Amino acid sequence: MTEMAHGTVVVQSGEAVLPRWWRTVDRVTIGCILALFAIGLLLGFAASPPLAERNGHDPFHYVIRQAAFGGLALAVMVMVSMLTPVQIRRLAVLGFFGAFGALALLPAFGTDYGQGAVRWYSLGFASVQPSEFLKPVFVVFTAWMIAASQEVGGPPGKAVSLAVTITIVGFLAMQPDFGQAALVVFAWCVVYFVAGAPMLLLAGVGALVGVAGSVAYSNSEHFARRIDGFLSAELDPNTQLAYATNAIREGGFFGAGLGEGAVKWTLPDAHTDFIIAVAAEEYGLVLVLVIIALFATIALRAFFRLTKERDPFIRLAGAGLASLLALQAIINMGVAVRLLPAKGMTLPFVSYGGSSLIATGITIGMLLALTRTRPQGEIGDILLSRHR
Repeated sequence: MTEMAHGTVVVQSGEAVLPRWWRTVDRVTIGCILALFAIGLLLGFAASPPLAERNGHDPFHYVIRQAAFGGLALAVMVMVSMLTPVQIRRLAVLGFFGAFGALALLPAFGTDYGQGAVRWYSLGFASVQPSEFLKPVFVVFTAWMIAASQEVGGPPGKAVSLAVTITIVGFLAMQPDFGQAALVVFAWCVVYFVAGAPMLLLAGVGALVGVAGSVAYSNSEHFARRIDGFLSAELDPNTQLAYATNAIREGGFFGAGLGEGAVKWTLPDAHTDFIIAVAAEEYGLVLVLVIIALFATIALRAFFRLTKERDPFIRLAGAGLASLLALQAIINMGVAVRLLPAKGMTLPFVSYGGSSLIATGITIGMLLALTRTRPQGEIGDILLSRHR
């Protein structure tokens, strides 16, 4: 693929790697990520001590772990963002086969940690969730396949990407993890849509998702229970959704104040899936709007920069990665306010979770690498080089 990106930049011969990276990378997006991570640590100080107490750890055990995983995630983000689009593609393809293999072996070697879904590998000192790492590399792999299919004599990349998507969704449904399966389908649809997919085809995919949902509802007690809970007019006051909804309502506009929230003592996943409830209760709507604005800024800046991109692979991969990040944030917050069924999904760079933090660091690193400013050639030169 051609290594081109939007905009123009003066090429300085012999320039060191770090100054060149800092001059060409989207610094506003980096600032937004740092702000989200800082907010996550702040909320961790409020949400994690009750959990640490229940598990017999020091009060800030989980905050320290979140800081360590987050620091590693930021380091990975910076290193990945220094790569070229070709290197990103190669890294993603290798990572895809590794993550896919790990996902396929989960039924034999994975664990559910008593949550009824086999999603993790236990390493003793930590756990790894393959689906978190699969998502970003799947997006880039799909973008490569679809972009390659547009070349003269190219492979049947669209059909291959669809087959791969169906296979991954099948493995995720077996866990079961319907939330991650929905993200994978959405990411494929975004990449294919940007590539110029017929609306009829996307409508067909939507219909198949609806049929698959009906089958899952009829055959999976786990799935049916969550859908029934979401559709029920009455909310069970002893469920996590009820605790989260009440906390958000009690927080009001400015919140109850640091450490004054009560939901963290009753909500088991307050530090992960329902971290936004802690934010709303202790800091109010103000902090929630700040978090939403940060995610929106990251996504919109990426889309804006990609609109000026001439290389199909970079456009497709960048759009898929930005959409993946934005949708995961929307799902997490939508579940907390009962706009969506419970899906067990973290809030990127805010929730506690080693796999989630590092995988998000990889996602943002790839997005930053693909949206860096690079010299532009004439569009005719690019088309000519793609047909040689």
